[in-house]
Amino acid sequence: MTGSPNTTPKALAESVREWRHALTILITFYFVFETVSGLFVQFAPFGTTAQVTLIGHTLVGVVILPFYLWYQVRHWWRLRPKPLSYIKFLGYALLVVFLINAWTGAQLTYEGFFARRISWTADRLHLISGYATGVLLLVHYVAVILLHRRLAKAAGVVDLARAPGVHLKWCGALMALSVILTLGVSWWLPGERDPYQLPEDYSYRYGENPFAPSQARSETGGPLDPVVMANSRSCGTSGCHEEILEEWLPSAHRYSAMDGAFQRVQHVMAKNEGPEATRYCAGCHDPIALFSGAKNLYNDDLTSFGADEGISCVACHSIATADVQGNADYVMLQPERYLGELESGGLGKVVSNFLIRTYPRHHVKSFKRDLYKTPEFCGACHKQFIDQRINKASWVQLQNQYDNWKASHWNAGDSPQTRITCNECHMRLVASNDPGAGDDADYNRSPDDGRHRHHGFIGANQFIPAFHKLKGWKRHVALTEEWLKGETVVPEIQDKWRSGPVVPLRIEAPEAVRAGESFPVKVVIHSNKVGHDFPTGPLDIIQCWVQLEVKDADGKEIYSSGRLDDRGFLQEGSFLFKAEGIDKQGNLIDRHNLWEMVGARFRRALFPDYTDTAKYQVLCPSTSLRTDVKKALPEEEVTTLDVPAGVKGPLTVEARLNYRKFNQFLVSYLLGSDEARAPLTSMTTVTKTIQVTTEP
Repeated sequence: MTGSPNTTPKALAESVREWRHALTILITFYFVFETVSGLFVQFAPFGTTAQVTLIGHTLVGVVILPFYLWYQVRHWWRLRPKPLSYIKFLGYALLVVFLINAWTGAQLTYEGFFARRISWTADRLHLISGYATGVLLLVHYVAVILLHRRLAKAAGVVDLARAPGVHLKWCGALMALSVILTLGVSWWLPGERDPYQLPEDYSYRYGENPFAPSQARSETGGPLDPVVMANSRSCGTSGCHEEILEEWLPSAHRYSAMDGAFQRVQHVMAKNEGPEATRYCAGCHDPIALFSGAKNLYNDDLTSFGADEGISCVACHSIATADVQGNADYVMLQPERYLGELESGGLGKVVSNFLIRTYPRHHVKSFKRDLYKTPEFCGACHKQFIDQRINKASWVQLQNQYDNWKASHWNAGDSPQTRITCNECHMRLVASNDPGAGDDADYNRSPDDGRHRHHGFIGANQFIPAFHKLKGWKRHVALTEEWLKGETVVPEIQDKWRSGPVVPLRIEAPEAVRAGESFPVKVVIHSNKVGHDFPTGPLDIIQCWVQLEVKDADGKEIYSSGRLDDRGFLQEGSFLFKAEGIDKQGNLIDRHNLWEMVGARFRRALFPDYTDTAKYQVLCPSTSLRTDVKKALPEEEVTTLDVPAGVKGPLTVEARLNYRKFNQFLVSYLLGSDEARAPLTSMTTVTKTIQVTTEP
């Protein structure tokens, strides 16, 4: 195509040949296809056709690019002697913007296959230059066609007048063929999986909600495909979220369904109450099995494909709404997956990884919601109750981290600068190369801060990851130990958090005592850095107690409390944080048989910023205690120690706050091993020296 008028017969004949040349037709098709397919991918709804179009856009762009470069050199060489005109200027402008488009397209293609994420700058430049290319292409072609029509009319060259039409017809035919091919491939490829169905014998024992007595619901009201909701490892094998996957693998969210303790309790519940009753637990512990209909009659193992992932990546990130009523009061949807995303390897996996990186809009929309930053999201599961459907008696509040936090001083006003929320503590920010690093939704972050929230959900379970030898358990247990001891530094909240131990101790005792006389000792326990009750969780399982030892100057013990015997059982009479639930007959709930619980005969836990003193039967602030009655605490009782006559001073009093996730009875019962021991963490250790005197 010429850039300036030339009416010689040779020049006109050359223009006709150029319009009809196969390379020119191919390049016009190239421009049109890349422009149209790019616009389609940008504005069409996500689906198989849009993904196939993106693949075609990439393939055509890569395959025909060398032919375009050859055409461009040839075209420039042929027209370089001609003087500059507005048409030639348009051609140069088109060349520049298209080269930018081609360069960024090549970069995005490379990053789609080999990088963690595509460049935001390259993506924006590719989009803008693509729009500019389409506009300049249209203006340039229209200008050339109008010019050649004028020349053809003036010279009476019919072939030149017809040549652009023939050229465009061939381009149109190629475009039609590409559309047919795209639609054909889209039809041939497997799209979404067939709708998942509940078993024909599925029991609706608890009413219309198929997942009751859990509060969990799906967006459609029906089941969710376990294959779609599982496969968390693919998030880390795609070259994207390896860091987050490694953090999640030994976490409580990952083993929530697979750990031996949960499985034993679930099967006892199924035996006593029927398998449908286990849906109560599954909403928080085993959502994949719940929504796939596995908690049903005649399914002895009560599990499904992917259930060993517990709260999988997709399950957690597919919750659309959540309510703080608790007991898994959320709505989960089933995301539409990319082509090949459910394959474990091969070409399909390569294609899906490429699509997710180069077409991330759907991925982000499916799995990223501001809801996940809120305490209310956590509260959907971290708040538990038993009602009449379960215990056949009455409503009973169980563990309740959400309301604890909401009523505490950590929930100080509406400003994020003064509040400390769940994710700020339990999902600390860590340096990251993850594609999900950076976030502008938090007040103290930016999209390029190079950090992500730790998905180990570090809390207080140092037992199950080690017991099951989960991948990464040593690192996870070390982080948990640091957390329990208050050694963890969380820079983002240092200006609004406290320093020191999580739960510090203080010994109150006389500075000096007389040999042969008794003296009082108090150990004051203060909930310093905990955002909810301490300890929290199933207090019929957890053991947290004060171990007190008094020794003389020779190291001889003259008093002890809170020791473990050789079998791992705690010394009777120890000061212990715990809860003792009872059933309708007043029997102790001691096997985590919560479905029989109708109340509690004892509960001791510390509300945030409260203190307790080593004593044996005083109820301290808990879930129901509000800040306006903070000072209305029961009177303290103390342990009195006798100082033997002739003891050699000074005396050393040592107090330790010990924590283990499982008491020994439940370790033996739930895990079927008398040899197993839950690891013990001494969270805080303090000492005090007392002089021994003979003076009156």
